[in-house]
Parts: sequence; structure tokens; C-alpha cells
Amino acid sequence: MQRPYRVVMAKPGLDGHDRGARVITRALREAGFEVIYTGLHQTPEQIVDTVLQEDADAVGMSILSGAHLTLMPRVVELLRRHDAGDVLVFGGGIIPDADIATLKAAGVAEIFTPGAPLGAITGWLEAALDARESAAAG
Repeated sequence: MQRPYRVVMAKPGLDGHDRGARVITRALREAGFEVIYTGLHQTPEQIVDTVLQEDADAVGMSILSGAHLTLMPRVVELLRRHDAGDVLVFGGGIIPDADIATLKAAGVAEIFTPGAPLGAITGWLEAALDARESAAAG
């Protein structure tokens, strides 16, 4: 890891199940990331406000409610409106395979579904942020 990256982990919408988000938060911290967990029931606006206030490099969202096609693209849109389109957006949860391409087309960098190994998530995030950091420096 080129530097300790700051990541906001969020639970948007009305979904009240946060075990996955807490597990990912802990895995990211153990891998050397600085993680800010927003807690439950966050609006896209609240998530983006936190990302901006914390000067985060990435934002991860866990969604189990089925609202991923609305909430994740809204976060991407709001980040772009606030000139923070370089913030890496990723997510996970109960997301049908058919929806993953739609989310990626909307600007979500990666989607992890249940059963994804924690090392795959932390490794992907580190590699993606390192690549972005190298591109910005070069």
C-alpha cells in the first residue's frame, strides 16, 4: 500500500442488517486502511458529506434491501457534482449478477457478492487505489 488510504463504509437506505459492513470495515482496518463506518440508514447525501468531510479515497456501500440500482448510482452522481468523481466507489450485498454491469456502467468500480473472500476485497481495493495514486503522480 503506497499510503494509508481513507475509506468510508456506509449502509445506505432502510436496510438494517450491518454484519457484512462491519466485517468489511474490520478487514479493511486490519489490512492497513483508515476506515470510517457511517452506521445504518444513511442517505446518499449523508454518505457523500462524510466522504467529503473525511477526505476519503474510497467509499464502500453494503446493500441488502434491493435498492442498489437507485442508491449506488446516486452516490456516484453526487460525488461527481461535488468534484469528487475520483473517489473510488465499490459495493456489496445481495446484488443480482444481472445488475452488476448496470452499476459498473453508472460508475461503481466493483461489486462483491456474498461469499467474496475478505482478502480479495482488501487486495482489490489496495491495488485499485495504488493504481490511481500512481496515475496521479505520473
